[in-house]
Amino acid sequence: RTLIARNGFHGASMGAVAREAGVATGTAYTHYASKDDLVLAAYRETKAQLAAAVMASLDESAPAGARFRDIWLATYHHLTAHPDHARFLLQVDHSPYRGPAHRAAIAGDDPLVAQAARPDIAARLLPLPLEVIYELGLSPAVRLAASGTPLTAGQLDEIAAACWRAISQPE
Repeated sequence: RTLIARNGFHGASMGAVAREAGVATGTAYTHYASKDDLVLAAYRETKAQLAAAVMASLDESAPAGARFRDIWLATYHHLTAHPDHARFLLQVDHSPYRGPAHRAAIAGDDPLVAQAARPDIAARLLPLPLEVIYELGLSPAVRLAASGTPLTAGQLDEIAAACWRAISQPE
């Protein structure tokens, strides 16, 4: 993640990854058959860590809009604490890995996807593809965390509310 976040995919060869990990290149290949396998594994791990952090304090009984706000803010705060993760996610989102990575994450019981499917939230979402819901809803949290732009709690609340309005039908 760190190499890709810092240097992009071209600067993260299996040899560079092995050097960063302090192992021989051949050792890296014993764990991952290819760079593609490594990137997808890192993506799944990053998404799993993000989902665990977000779900840790989520009040499942909160109304849909409040739950989205809490998910958005937890996403932002987790990725602000782990900026390489945010930059890695952005690199993946702007690469040929995007489709396979998103399919792999969705296929793996992603709790954030499960939240979008909950009846109270699903009933409020606009009839848009899940990919668009993500782009308008949570992707701004990832981008802002990756950028390191300082924001106040009030600004974060306003941005989260704007993202909810962008993906939800009015009450």
